[in-house]
Amino acid sequence: MLTQNEAVRTAEAPAAIGPYSQAVKAGEFLFVSGQLPADPKTGALVEGGVDAQTEQALKNLGGILQAAGLGFEHVVKTTVFMTDLSKFAQMNEVYARRFPKVPPARATVQVSALPKGAQVEIEAVARG
Repeated sequence: MLTQNEAVRTAEAPAAIGPYSQAVKAGEFLFVSGQLPADPKTGALVEGGVDAQTEQALKNLGGILQAAGLGFEHVVKTTVFMTDLSKFAQMNEVYARRFPKVPPARATVQVSALPKGAQVEIEAVARG
């Protein structure tokens, strides 16, 4: 029997700015919308390069995971969107610190632009 999907919301990540949820719990899976490197309180992008932006995007992702009763160890798949893949090594160094044991499956793609002029956005699927 199918159960109804449940939206997950937290003040520890930027509020949705459109018709989408920060995350949706569907059975044992949590689908987290792309997280920009924005301060949850102000909505402004963090200052700094791709490393600072990756850290903030992951912090926002962590806030959503926590609101769902999960942690980074529950993440099974991520997609990282970057506007400049020449900065991949910087992003990867920050990213690796959040997944020290069993890193999730991942795709990283270069896009022409991201909302608010961000350099990186990260979405995830977790299993609880």
